[in-house]
Amino acid sequence: AREMHNQEVLVTELLFKNKLAHLEPSEIVALLSCIVFQQRRCSEPKLTPVLEQGRKDVMEVAQEIATIERECGLDITMDDYENSLHFGLVEVVYEWARGMPFADITDITDVDEGTIVRCIQRLDETCKDVRNAARLYGDPAFFTKMEKASEMI
Repeated sequence: AREMHNQEVLVTELLFKNKLAHLEPSEIVALLSCIVFQQRRCSEPKLTPVLEQGRKDVMEVAQEIATIERECGLDITMDDYENSLHFGLVEVVYEWARGMPFADITDITDVDEGTIVRCIQRLDETCKDVRNAARLYGDPAFFTKMEKASEMI
């Protein structure tokens, strides 16, 4: 968790529970966009079945964390987590990582181009953080996936 700067507990739990390990780098980076994208209102992304299941997995882990934090006396609700995770750019990042031209990317969302670029820049930092965590965690395969994910965006 000390290697990350956004949603440290959530990302750490996703790593420990191997919720991302089976995914392709493009899918991992797309799902991680939910922790750096901050815009609440945007067009609904069209997710592949794998990405939709990944979204459900992220929300399930977030709910587990919220439950534990409440049991420990923290004033947190599931709504707090749901309001901090935004999946609006998952499709955009997925397609970008797969090589779709930026001009086409802007056609699949109503999010401003500048916001997309800033999100991808922040996402690259998140990928590096997760990559470093995988190194410390002792998972060379996931480390390699995160290097690839970072290169793809």
